[in-house]
Amino acid sequence: MKKIRRILLAAVAAVLCYILAGAMIPFVRQPEVTEETKEQFDQMEFYGQETGGERAAILSDNVEALAERIRLISCARERIILSTFEFRSDESGKDMLAALLAAADRGVQVQILMDGVPAFKNLQLPDDPCFQALSSHGNVQIAIYNPVSLLKPWKLMGRLHDKYLIADDTAYILGGRNTYDFFLGDYGDYKNYDWDVLIYGEDSGPGESMSALLDYFSEVWEMPLCRIWKDDPSLETRRRVADARKMLEERYADLQKAHPDWFEPCNYLEMTKEVNHIELLANPTHCYAKEPVVFYEMTELMKQAGEEVRFHTPYIICDDWMLQRLAEVCESVKDVVMMTNSAANNGNPFGAMDYRKNRADILKTGVSILEYDGGVSYHGKCFVIDDRLSGIGSFNWDMRSAYIDTEIMLVIDSGQINEDMRLEMAEYEKKALTVLDEDTVIVPEGMTAQRDSLLERFLLELMSIFAGWARFLM
Repeated sequence: MKKIRRILLAAVAAVLCYILAGAMIPFVRQPEVTEETKEQFDQMEFYGQETGGERAAILSDNVEALAERIRLISCARERIILSTFEFRSDESGKDMLAALLAAADRGVQVQILMDGVPAFKNLQLPDDPCFQALSSHGNVQIAIYNPVSLLKPWKLMGRLHDKYLIADDTAYILGGRNTYDFFLGDYGDYKNYDWDVLIYGEDSGPGESMSALLDYFSEVWEMPLCRIWKDDPSLETRRRVADARKMLEERYADLQKAHPDWFEPCNYLEMTKEVNHIELLANPTHCYAKEPVVFYEMTELMKQAGEEVRFHTPYIICDDWMLQRLAEVCESVKDVVMMTNSAANNGNPFGAMDYRKNRADILKTGVSILEYDGGVSYHGKCFVIDDRLSGIGSFNWDMRSAYIDTEIMLVIDSGQINEDMRLEMAEYEKKALTVLDEDTVIVPEGMTAQRDSLLERFLLELMSIFAGWARFLM
């Protein structure tokens, strides 16, 4: 009996080693930027000489972000595309599912793309009937990017981190918000602050950035890496699925009564601001170690700024090359300011751990650091360069966003959007600590800086010892 037990334990240990080694080893070495990427970069491509055919508006409020998503879905007549890292069937998730189901019932073609790890956790493990009510509809397809397979652990780490919603060829929303309560609406006690931008095409037909985003979506959707999930009309006959469909139909009717303004056509011409040009930045879409295209192009733009660069990121986990790039930005530009969560305010314990450990190295680059300490975890990923360029998207300043995940950022040339971004960013910065050096911060008047408890500090130190070596996966 003991011998059998030892054999079983050895087999389990071997399987775990196979999975862990297979998942980590392919990402230990980070790819470099190719000469082709460097040669193709042209700063002038990000600027337009005159007003283009697309307009933009910033969505910085979680309730507004949900309302505009519901409005786009409810007004769509031909097709809806939703790409998201995580989609849960919680309160705001059910709002979205109800609106998507109603659109499909109207004859709208709906395509939903989500990442494999959250999909496994939120759709497949609980066998979620709400998602099945949607996937079984004849006008709906749900695809999973890189579904979880322990037999192929070398594919486990590459994740889809894009977040956008496209309605017809009229408008789209792109940013950093996932599709659940932390990011949308005003449900529950916990939330994250984040950013989206709404792009509206003034002319008929898709605008230039809309066309680029549609091409990007098609590239990902058509990859063998993506698998259609439960596209089976017979699921509708199951009791749990039929009950879920009825609940979603009733929820949609209740939403229309509670928020009639969410379902009224919006005058996007009034809501949005003029832009000169919009450029889409994107990482490679395969699931293996990636060339850091988005990070390179963002920092290259920043290096060529005239006066100022300000950027926000929830986490900052950089290797030596990334820190070198940030130092080059600081050497080239007079005023470079970064805002990230303070370690005590950070909702990501790995991000908090790494920032606490490496803040001195970040300061050595010359960047001025603000630490958001407002009591709600800040998830925003945005930047402004001088008084024209603004960026919003999914990219965190960490090694995972640089080298592992799919990531997209919109870079918008618009003085008006730049001004709006600065005003909104300044509101968050009012609740930020100013870091003078490794040991000194200035706390805004009327605020008290958060402090980790002894237990939290102990756990972060413990995590640093046992997990700090895996920072290239965080």
